[in-house]
Amino acid sequence: MAAPGFWDNPERSNKLVREAKNLKDTVDLLNNLSQAYDDILELIGMAYEEGDPELVPEIRAELDDFETKLESIRLRTLLTGQYDACNAIIRINAGAGGTESCDWAGMLYRMYTRWAERKGFTVEVLDLLDGDEAGIKSVSFQINGENAYGYTKSEQGVHRLVRISPFNAQGKRQTSFVSVDVMPEIEGDAGIEIRDEDLKIDTYRSSGAGGQHINKTSSAVRITHIPTGVVVACQNERSQFQNKDKAMQMLRGKLLALKEAEEEAKLKGIQGDLKAINFGSQIRSYFLQPYQMVKDHRTGEECANASAVLDGDIDRYINAYLKKKSLGTLSDTPIE
Repeated sequence: MAAPGFWDNPERSNKLVREAKNLKDTVDLLNNLSQAYDDILELIGMAYEEGDPELVPEIRAELDDFETKLESIRLRTLLTGQYDACNAIIRINAGAGGTESCDWAGMLYRMYTRWAERKGFTVEVLDLLDGDEAGIKSVSFQINGENAYGYTKSEQGVHRLVRISPFNAQGKRQTSFVSVDVMPEIEGDAGIEIRDEDLKIDTYRSSGAGGQHINKTSSAVRITHIPTGVVVACQNERSQFQNKDKAMQMLRGKLLALKEAEEEAKLKGIQGDLKAINFGSQIRSYFLQPYQMVKDHRTGEECANASAVLDGDIDRYINAYLKKKSLGTLSDTPIE
């Protein structure tokens, strides 16, 4: 019998192909950056020789673009976690507060999808439950792209919104809370053992828009991991079997994230159960009234342009988190 070839293991071959593409993209980016550096030096030389001040704005624009790309490459060096290069699976859950909280969950979902578009990533909805009047009660979606989990793991936690509610007839200011859960899309079992007797599996009809088949059979799957209380669901695939496979993948990713959080907490001497580690106090507050401000309570990073942040401009918060985490200076006590 012939020895197994490279393509006989689809998971391994897909991973290596993806890694090769990522490395090629990085090399291309570095080469383009090197060329941009040479072009900037040439422009500076031309401006100096010709004494032409009209070249200054062009040089400034080229330099700003160069610095942005250089910072992006530098941040990649901070993504050293075992699963940082993986795709990310994000679940958003509306908290108490009815329609107001559901609307806030919908706003956060839009924020992350807009951010993913800016990065050139793709988004795949796995499970979605609409709010009764507006917004969404919960949504699970996957962001596909290089280092998607490494970037978005900074978003794990509770997000607080303060605004004058459009759903309040008295025009009173209201505070809403939404939890964001982030896990890596992992291949294989990643050393996570899941026993059949620890699972409760429910099937139901998909609630989203679909084709001839998707809403007519109980193809959607919800899995509850009894020991931890973790619940995952998937309704995006065409068959119950495919949805179950995807839900199990999500569960492994979630349990892996919980395991890493527990280990990190033990290293810091922090005690607490899984819920306390996973759903702590708010990590970020978004103020829309009486003034605009978005502030991250772990890093102190803030921005007065809340509209831009809610439109997907969240790199400043991700970058601040990665920098402080790499230096071990993330605040355990919220920075007010």
